Amino acid sequence: MKEYDLNLLFSKENLDKKFKEFLLSEKIKKQIIDDEEIKGHLAKTEHNLRFIQKQNIEFSDWIVVGCYYACYHCALAATVYKGYASKNHLATLVILIKEYYDKELSKEDFKLFSNLLDYHDILFYVETKNKREDASYSTKIHFDKAEVEDLKLKTILFVSKLKELLNS
Repeated sequence: MKEYDLNLLFSKENLDKKFKEFLLSEKIKKQIIDDEEIKGHLAKTEHNLRFIQKQNIEFSDWIVVGCYYACYHCALAATVYKGYASKNHLATLVILIKEYYDKELSKEDFKLFSNLLDYHDILFYVETKNKREDASYSTKIHFDKAEVEDLKLKTILFVSKLKELLNS
């Protein structure tokens, strides 16, 4: 997804349209909040974080893939936390934006969601997906060491922010 396409989702009209489209196609489904499923996605997140920490830079393509899936499983936990299920990466992003980005909140809500996702977090999620696609589908094996280390750090920060929301 290009940044231009992402920016379109920050328009309430475009976001609502895309959300309804995903509901109709059943790429997003309403579900009861399932604490066990949330825990399962968070366990998978932690598994992926351990993987990226243990890998040698020689396997930088797999580190990139692991970073993305750490973020993705944490995002899936956040969708379930809001009463949705998604099996589609873009649909998951739409839920994240709809439910966590720049909301007008009551004082109680603000306390609960004190670290709302901001634009940079969502842009990072999209960039990580794009890098994961490069790592998964291109013939490129090695990625810049500094870029991979930066991606690992940003993954940990993104996951920490979402986990804090879920633990509030």
